[in-house]
Amino acid sequence: MHRRMLMCAAATAALLAASPAAFGQETLNLTVATGHPEVFLWVKHLKETFIPTVDAELAKTGKTKVNWTQGYGGTIVKLGSETEAFQQGIIDVGQMSGVFNPATMGLLNLTYAMPFGPADPRAVTEAVEDALNKTEGALAALEEATGVVYIGGGIAIDDYNIGSTKAFTKVADMNGVKLGGAGPNLAWLAGTGAVGVQGSFVTFYNDIKTGVYDGYIGWMTAGVPAKLYEVAPNWNQVHFGAMYIGGLGVSKQQWDTFSDEVKAAFATAAAAYTKAYFDEQDARYESSKKAMLENGGKIVELDPAEHSAWIKALPNPTKAWAAAAEARGEPGKKVLEAYRDDLKAKGFTFERDYLAE
Repeated sequence: MHRRMLMCAAATAALLAASPAAFGQETLNLTVATGHPEVFLWVKHLKETFIPTVDAELAKTGKTKVNWTQGYGGTIVKLGSETEAFQQGIIDVGQMSGVFNPATMGLLNLTYAMPFGPADPRAVTEAVEDALNKTEGALAALEEATGVVYIGGGIAIDDYNIGSTKAFTKVADMNGVKLGGAGPNLAWLAGTGAVGVQGSFVTFYNDIKTGVYDGYIGWMTAGVPAKLYEVAPNWNQVHFGAMYIGGLGVSKQQWDTFSDEVKAAFATAAAAYTKAYFDEQDARYESSKKAMLENGGKIVELDPAEHSAWIKALPNPTKAWAAAAEARGEPGKKVLEAYRDDLKAKGFTFERDYLAE
């Protein structure tokens, strides 16, 4: 009896000594999903960096934990239906990309409205996030349109170029060539004679193989893992520039229920996600280039004079984009100006000042 009493007393003491959080620990049931599969770095680091960092930050106090449901590659949300999925409560955490959600997240497509920009994706991302944060009403308009809170985690992809079945050394070589791409970047082909066809990395390989189109607008660190050099061996360096593709978002309905501690954990994880993404993308660029060349791909340089002529002849891409943004109630032109000015302050000047026209 005495031993049993001692054991009970010890158990009671242990319970009393335990962190109060153990009794009142909040569990958040959150779904994170993407349309793209994990082969893409922005998805890979959601799983490998963002989620573990949120968990690690919350574990420091033990007050909150997250029960994650994860679905990638279109298993929960199809590419292009992210906004609706957020609004309908299908997903709580995901990527905010205007490329595939232009009607609601189009403000995030600002770099696509200013092609032939810097090739450095880190510099592009920093300039975009500075522009979004410094332009009054920009992020508020985005939140209003989507019901999603932008939490950072911005990323950009390496220099956009064209992979194709045909080599381009001059603009005339593109005449009549069909090229797959996402909506915003198809406008870059205006005046070249090339025909833009809506597509994505999910479909590029089969579409080129079966002749739906002859090549694609994209970037090396995605094209090589997808082995697109097998069907489009010519890597035509036209240097559209690195492009910002978005950041991370949390549904406002969920975000408004988060404690300050949870919000801080998500912000820390978003920053970690960006860093991990860029660190791996940098490492992958050279290895991708090497793999492409070793497997039959070849690099083709567009003549510099042809490049300049293309830039000069391109219908101004900022005007329609800014007008569409402002029609949605977003400060489109001001965001573009802030982006241009931020880059200029850091040492990059566009060959053509679209906004001065």
